[in-house]
Amino acid sequence: MTDTRNTRWYLDIMSPNTKGEKFAWLDPTSIYINGDAFTQLLDDLTADLEGVDCDVVAGLDAMGFVLGAALATRIGVGFLPIRKAGKLCVDTDSVSFTNYSGRTQDMEMRTPAFAAGTRVLLVDQWIETGGTMDGAIRLVERQGGIVAGIATIAMEDNDRTAGYRAAYPVVTAVQPDTDLQEQCNRQTLDSFASYKPEMAFPKIR
Repeated sequence: MTDTRNTRWYLDIMSPNTKGEKFAWLDPTSIYINGDAFTQLLDDLTADLEGVDCDVVAGLDAMGFVLGAALATRIGVGFLPIRKAGKLCVDTDSVSFTNYSGRTQDMEMRTPAFAAGTRVLLVDQWIETGGTMDGAIRLVERQGGIVAGIATIAMEDNDRTAGYRAAYPVVTAVQPDTDLQEQCNRQTLDSFASYKPEMAFPKIR
């Protein structure tokens, strides 16, 4: 099993959940706070996306907006937000999905958002159960879009995410078949034992 933690050091500054069970088990936004970490994350994802052709990047509400917009800028294409229901003031299409916490929610996308045949790269911060991503795929395909691939910091291993890897190009900062992937599947990282918030502090210039 190959370990990429030495080269993808920024994954060690992700912070654990300190607020209880109704929240996600970790917070990758500490990577975004640190300029060096965020830059390296984007460098790695962009390099791994070489050969994946897309016409637009779609980011999933809410934290997928941060990573998706940054990747769209790097790739040189536009950005499409896929939002929680009730946020857009234009005509929309909507779907229901079950999120990582087991709650059923609605998400929506503007319509029309693109021409049929448009290649869409779907981006979210973290994919746990795959329910949110499933809703986004359905919205894109309803408008005749083609899912060009999926990009995320990490995607946990389960039957649904295995289906994504089989059906689409999938790029993750946490590499599959590594010790860190196994830690993600267990929903606890070894780095949590030594995590301190100041590890992610931006440099003061």
